[in-house]
Amino acid sequence: MHHRRVSLTDQVGEKGRYETPPTSDLYRLLWINPGSSSHMDEVRPGIYIGDLYAAKDKPMLQALNISHVLNAAHGKYNVNTGASYYRGTNIEYLGVEAFDMPNFDISPFFHSAAKFIKNAVSTPGGKVLVHCAMGLSRSSTLVLAYLMMEEKMTLVEAITAVAPHRNICPNTGFLEQLRTLDTQLQNRHSAI
Repeated sequence: MHHRRVSLTDQVGEKGRYETPPTSDLYRLLWINPGSSSHMDEVRPGIYIGDLYAAKDKPMLQALNISHVLNAAHGKYNVNTGASYYRGTNIEYLGVEAFDMPNFDISPFFHSAAKFIKNAVSTPGGKVLVHCAMGLSRSSTLVLAYLMMEEKMTLVEAITAVAPHRNICPNTGFLEQLRTLDTQLQNRHSAI
């Protein structure tokens, strides 16, 4: 008796429609070919994911022509940079006060973060650094949400696009919120 192993990139239901895979399959997909674990990596043209060291290295950001910084760990007890930190650099800043805990609801920030990233990459020569403390969970969650909302990718496609370039790992709660977003977006697309 042979069991045919279904590829994650072919996640389709009975009617030939894409269906959001279970969390365990998504984690497997994240671990297949993890990318770099540098302080910052370009995961899509003009989109970088990084950690607090990258965020605080203003000379490096300027050398790379980073025009926008999205801090997914904004706030006093997180990576406390803020717009004033980048004063004099022409860097546009957006702070999202998110905590890397599975019970934290990061989904209310999906829209504003996606809009900010889209604005950055739509600007001629624009480049955005999306960072948190380690560049693993909060920042990658917001980049995946952007790819799903603005570039019309499924969650599987978004993970497949980002993971080979950077080692990312949204926490279980964030992955569930991305699964919910995936389902909502797929339902919206199939209704059109």
